[in-house]
Amino acid sequence: MTEIIYTRDSLSESLKTITDFIRWGASIFKQSNLFYGHGNTTAIDEAAYLVLHTLNLEPDTHSVYFSSRLTDNEKQALFDILFRRAKEKIPAAYLTNESWFAGLSFYVDERVLVPRSPIAELIQKHYKPWVDAENVENILDLCTGSGCIAIANAYYFPHASVDAVDISEDALDVALQNIERHHLVDQVNIIQSDLFNNLQDRKYDIIVSNPPYVDADDLANMPVEFHSEPKIGLEAGDDGLELVIPMLEQASEHLTDGGILIVEVGNSDYALQERYPDLPFYWLEFENGGQGVFLLTKEQLDDYFNVS
Repeated sequence: MTEIIYTRDSLSESLKTITDFIRWGASIFKQSNLFYGHGNTTAIDEAAYLVLHTLNLEPDTHSVYFSSRLTDNEKQALFDILFRRAKEKIPAAYLTNESWFAGLSFYVDERVLVPRSPIAELIQKHYKPWVDAENVENILDLCTGSGCIAIANAYYFPHASVDAVDISEDALDVALQNIERHHLVDQVNIIQSDLFNNLQDRKYDIIVSNPPYVDADDLANMPVEFHSEPKIGLEAGDDGLELVIPMLEQASEHLTDGGILIVEVGNSDYALQERYPDLPFYWLEFENGGQGVFLLTKEQLDDYFNVS
């Protein structure tokens, strides 16, 4: 592959508009063989997102404005962020300190994973048909990270109390920042805990989790971009089940009657089914893509683990 030479003087003369920078950014992204797994799926979408964000324009800015000519300072800022994405292969969300989940904007940095779970679709549909939204009073987001799942639940279940739990103090600092940003300090409660350890006798109508679930082989072979993320949010032992197993064994103690457990395990779904061949996992399907998310009821967990 031809090495990209990062120069600006001649480019500044030829690149004049928003469209010019989006097209050029996409070109150098393709030359750099970037991976898109943190929100955008193509080089052109990634470039458009970074250009519009840097210019303080909304993501849905009408294309009629794309022919606008840019100032020298704006060009400089665009060169900086586009070059950095191409050369350092840092996820775009860490460059902008912004990510979107369930239609909501969140602050993110290298202390937390970039939000990208298909669970967003479940939240936006109020987990139908699995629960009656009007009767949901308590929700637990286990391994909350940036707090995006907890906060999205608070938006879609405005009468529910939501606990956002994580073992990482760094992650909880980011989650608190997002809770305050969304003005939800009275609804979303932060708890530092290793899974259920510090939750005493709390019970929930919904427990939802996007825990670390990447097995050793997948972690070693991940694209460069994923290695910018904290390992504590990804790695989960040789089979990817290091946290999921105790979660399954303890969840029913913290579910109300009729409550549900929803957990994302990604590519570790095969290992999970091999370990628990008789546990009746319901594997959820998504209109917008995504896989490896299961649902179990309290009653199913009680039956399997012989909880009396």
